[in-house]
Amino acid sequence: MSESIGNSGSGMKLHTKILVGLLVGASLGITANQTLGADHTVVQWVNEYVAGPVGQIFLRLLFMIVMPLVFASIALGVAGLGDIRRVGRVGGKAIGYFLVTTALAATLGLFVVNLARPWEQISPKTRGELLERFSGEAATKVTASATATAEFGMNTLVSIVPRNPIKAAVDGDMLAVIFFGFMFGAALTLIAAHKAGPLIRGLEGLNEVVIKIVEIAMRLAPYGVAGLIFGVTSQFGFDLLRAILAFVLVVLGALLLHVIINISLILRFAVGVSPLRFYGRIRSALITAFSTSSSNATLPTALAVAEQNLGIPPQIAGFVLPLGSTMCMNGTAIFEGITVIFLAELFGVDLSIPQMAIVMVMSVLTAVGAAGVPGGSIPLLVGILAMFRVPPEGIAVVLGVDRILDMSRTTVNVCGDLSATAFVARSEGVWNSSMIPAQEGAVDRETPLDESPGFPAASTVGAERDGISRG
Repeated sequence: MSESIGNSGSGMKLHTKILVGLLVGASLGITANQTLGADHTVVQWVNEYVAGPVGQIFLRLLFMIVMPLVFASIALGVAGLGDIRRVGRVGGKAIGYFLVTTALAATLGLFVVNLARPWEQISPKTRGELLERFSGEAATKVTASATATAEFGMNTLVSIVPRNPIKAAVDGDMLAVIFFGFMFGAALTLIAAHKAGPLIRGLEGLNEVVIKIVEIAMRLAPYGVAGLIFGVTSQFGFDLLRAILAFVLVVLGALLLHVIINISLILRFAVGVSPLRFYGRIRSALITAFSTSSSNATLPTALAVAEQNLGIPPQIAGFVLPLGSTMCMNGTAIFEGITVIFLAELFGVDLSIPQMAIVMVMSVLTAVGAAGVPGGSIPLLVGILAMFRVPPEGIAVVLGVDRILDMSRTTVNVCGDLSATAFVARSEGVWNSSMIPAQEGAVDRETPLDESPGFPAASTVGAERDGISRG
């Protein structure tokens, strides 16, 4: 979380308030469930006139800014690369690495969650009650699921290109909006700078407005989470809390496995460095990432670590790390994929294999496109849930335990950024493991790496990416 909203001004940090909201809402809900019963008049009145409306206002604020957030962040991210014709070999390697590792992370997350099946911690009786509560949406869920499965394939590919981007935004077609944002950002890099400048400044202004709305929504999160979690715990008691704990453990386990398996194998065989040695040299950046929950706040430390502790040339580090803090979102992709599957199964939305493939793609795309703001991935996550008709009340589960998950996934994101930097430097032939200094911080580079047409200047790229990196 960024400093601007990490502390809401009253002395207690926002994530603490959200946790308090979760605990208060869950405690009151479980107490009501155990003493009065879910069908008691008082419990139903509180849900209908107090907890329900507060939670729904919070959810509607998130839904309200999903599409402008997606468009502005994707368009700015692509435009920030500069002329796409001149990003060159180094940029292509970096972006390819980001997308491949993020896809691997999302795939691992889906595998782990389907293996662990945390939603089964809820008893059949409670799950039946959960489904009955949302039975009004059952027909919509079944219809949407059948339609999506039947049309998956070429129709899905064609529908990514919108006939009318505004209609796509109104209909909540996130893939189409992402495509339009990508094309808009790419086109901005191909026109004259004096013509693109006003549009980019306009997008930056839109992004700032959306950021502010997200901040306002997140300030309401403690109350929204309390209302939403009261609604479900007053109906379903302790069973739901067991499922939440299992969900947290699955996410943390998948994040750890991604580092131990995917990133470690890349380091060993593609980079040619011992994973343990690499992790030891970047530990200060990982600690910073874990404590701040922000890739943006960690960037200065990551740059220093890459250059001083690993010996990577500054031109490589200065290009890949700022870009990676926006595009290399391994941990976020794992979190989003697991969360969508968990909540879908929890609320009785059975996803087919093709639909899970869509979840994986959306996890990658939204991880890359999430805004550089506290909770910036939450509105996008709400948008993915809406694609599969999952009741939005489930977001309370995510927000209530998000702090520890945010810290952990940001650490994985930064680890991915630094591994990408080492991979690109090794593939360019300008660095190898023998160039790691014997002592941390002892870099002796006599000749700086030459600039080349395919290698943007670090200062230029760093300036372009400033302000839109995130945790």
